[in-house]
Amino acid sequence: MASIKQFQVTFDCAEPERVARFWCEVLGYVVPPPPKGFATWDDFARSLPPEHRGSAFACVDPSGVGPRLFFQRVPEGKTVKNRLHLDVRVGLGLVGEERLAALEAECTRLVALGAVRVRLLLADGVNESCLVMQDVEGNEFCLD
Repeated sequence: MASIKQFQVTFDCAEPERVARFWCEVLGYVVPPPPKGFATWDDFARSLPPEHRGSAFACVDPSGVGPRLFFQRVPEGKTVKNRLHLDVRVGLGLVGEERLAALEAECTRLVALGAVRVRLLLADGVNESCLVMQDVEGNEFCLD
């Protein structure tokens, strides 16, 4: 059996492009080039039937290392806690006040982009501190 080398993370959402552009800013990701034969994503969108326009969007790690993020429009809204969430690793190797300062600085940046701060979980002797947040559509993620 071959081992999997790449994977993509898919988000169900109401506004795929809006959520994708938020995550581009969070992670330093970029919007990939439009499909072959189209100069822009708008050109590509105009080629789709009206009911499919704006139904999906993606972003990629410009270094090619991180997974592709794919955002697809779904009719239902978010109603319960995510079963999967992203941990944005901003405090690697940091502990105590230095870690908290890094988490708070990134939280401030992301709130300006439309994220919502949910709660700070302080170090408990087993886990380091992390900050629970929500993206622009209420999906939970952690600053870790």
